[in-house]
Formats: sequence, C-alpha cells, structure tokens
Amino acid sequence: MDSVLKEARERMQKSFESFEASVSTVRTGRANPSVLNRVQVEYYGSRMPLNQVANISSPDPRTLVITPFDKSVMEEIERAIRESDLGFNPNNQGDAVFISVPALNDERRQDLVKTVKHMAEEAKVAIRNIRRDANHELEQLQKANELTEDDVRIGEGEVQKLTDRFAHDIDERVKSKEADILEV
Repeated sequence: MDSVLKEARERMQKSFESFEASVSTVRTGRANPSVLNRVQVEYYGSRMPLNQVANISSPDPRTLVITPFDKSVMEEIERAIRESDLGFNPNNQGDAVFISVPALNDERRQDLVKTVKHMAEEAKVAIRNIRRDANHELEQLQKANELTEDDVRIGEGEVQKLTDRFAHDIDERVKSKEADILEV
C-alpha cells in the first residue's frame, strides 16, 4: 500500500509542477521573463528555447531585455518573438532586443483569467485520474489477497487526502495568479 501511495504522491506532484510551469507562462500586467519560456528560436538548424540562446531580464515593470549569447542569432530571436502568440513587437538595439510590454486591457485580463482557470481544471482532472488509478491498484492488491478490505479503505482515504491537498494547492495558485493578472 505504501508504494501505491508514494507513486500517487509523486505523480500528483509532477502534475502540479507541470501546471505551475504552464501558469507561469501566462502573461500578467508586469514584464516577466517567464512569458517567453514557450518561444522557440531557430539556431543552427534546430529549434531551441529562447532562454538557452539568450539571457532574458526585466529592468523595469514594462520592459524585457533579451541579450543573445551569440549576436548572429539576433534576427532569429526577433522573428521567433514576432511569430509567437504573445503579441509583442521586439525592438533590435544592436546588442540586445528590447520588448515593451503593453498594459493589458480589461477584456484581455478576463481572457487570461479564463485561460488560467482552464489550465487549473485540466490539472485537477489529471490529479483525479491519478486518484482513480491508485484506487484501482489498491483494489487489485485486495483481489490478489495482499491487502485486507480495511487496508484498502484506509489507502483510499489517504489517496483522497492527497487529492484534496493538491486540488487546494491548485486553487491557491489560481487565486494568486488571478490577482496578478487583474492588478492594474
């Protein structure tokens, strides 16, 4: 039973971390380098994440500065940012690319909140699927006479506690991200 609980905990943790990574790429009102995490740059014939070919910083709340490690990739960085769905217009200053992050309007803020809530619901579905799998494994162990009925009930209770904890963590993350997005 301990191995089933341990595996369920690890899988739920990975699902939560994946959710965290997805939510961090959603744009807020401030310039945040993580919004560029999904941008892929063509670099010597292969696609690479922007943060592997350049240093990304945010000197003020409305500006992102991308300093490539290799100056020859500057045009590719600009093209990748323009082609992304982020709506940014990069400005090449010779040794670095500057992005002015425009303020979000109310409609766009509400759309971003909906996106975050959709991501949260997908993460919760993943957590519930892991719960279902763990409960199924416990029932299989009972059928194989490795666990008693009481052990299965205790195990299912522990799995439910894990599920509740991760669902609560997801809800808390949504609340904080929503506050960031709606902050003017």
